[in-house]
Amino acid sequence: YGHSNQLRQARAMGDYLIVGVHTDEEIAKHKGPPVFTQEERYKMVQAIKWVDEIAPGAPYVTTLETLDKYNCDFCVHGDDITLTVDGKDTYEEVKTAGRYRECKRTQGVSTTDLVGRMLLMTKAHHSNIDEDLDYRKHTDNFGKGPKGHSPWTGVSQFLQTSQKIIQFASGKEPQPGDTIIYVAGAFDLFHIGHVDFLEKVHQLAEKPYIIAGLHFDQEVNRYKGKNYPIMNIHERTLSVLACRYVSEVVIGAPYAVTADLLDHFRVTLVCHGMTEVVPDKDGSDPYEEPKRRGIFQLVDSGSNLTTDLIVQRIIKNRLEFEARNQKKEAKELAVLEAMKRLDEKR
Repeated sequence: YGHSNQLRQARAMGDYLIVGVHTDEEIAKHKGPPVFTQEERYKMVQAIKWVDEIAPGAPYVTTLETLDKYNCDFCVHGDDITLTVDGKDTYEEVKTAGRYRECKRTQGVSTTDLVGRMLLMTKAHHSNIDEDLDYRKHTDNFGKGPKGHSPWTGVSQFLQTSQKIIQFASGKEPQPGDTIIYVAGAFDLFHIGHVDFLEKVHQLAEKPYIIAGLHFDQEVNRYKGKNYPIMNIHERTLSVLACRYVSEVVIGAPYAVTADLLDHFRVTLVCHGMTEVVPDKDGSDPYEEPKRRGIFQLVDSGSNLTTDLIVQRIIKNRLEFEARNQKKEAKELAVLEAMKRLDEKR
């Protein structure tokens, strides 16, 4: 949702937004191994509702040639400087030419922060956050103090406002002839699996109006366990609202899809993916009512990507990255010590 907010701001600066997405090779060279493949990233960026077009395989260093190729007046980036592997500003050329604009970073979120939460997946910080010394060590490592956290998602200092929700929301109400479709879930770490599912649901009707019900953090923790959800309800709300296939979000939707909910939103179809449906607290089927009405449908997204798999990818990448850095630092230290010993002998 931090990336989405940047794209929202960029789109507001002009009339047509083209988003350059780097290849896996470019990212690996300048930043380290990417979590998502370039094909996954192309599709995820295209699914953000403020994006008009993507430029696949965009160079890491943005040049005037690139802007001219896509007939762009200027380019936009966040107010954090981006450097190449050899320490050069990637936007130096376009800045000098006066074809650069800046947007504000989203407060309280960073990829590093989210990775920090994932590295704690085996820790029971949902139930005993303040006593966990290992948790405190990790929060310090990831630039967050042990204060200002939620008991459900740990280290986030993201502060939701009604204005931010308004900026992300479409504000469109269902029109006569629209098919009102309801989907519900955690939508944690909003990813390509969710995008594929919502796209398939969107294709079920000529004029779809998709309402996404997001469960509260406590509810997600009940049926997912571990330290889920990684993102809190406010973060998940913005992530889902940024998707072009979603018209409305119910914040803190009930786990069971009730008759009241279906009648209130005039729902004509309820969809669920191919993932397991965990029974409600009383052991009942949360989709009992829509099934009784004959409006329930399972939708196969064709994607096997889950939040669990993404967490595994990220932890693997992060640990490999840290091991590589430690090896590099140890090598540099050994060279310095050898030089020091050589100087002492002289």
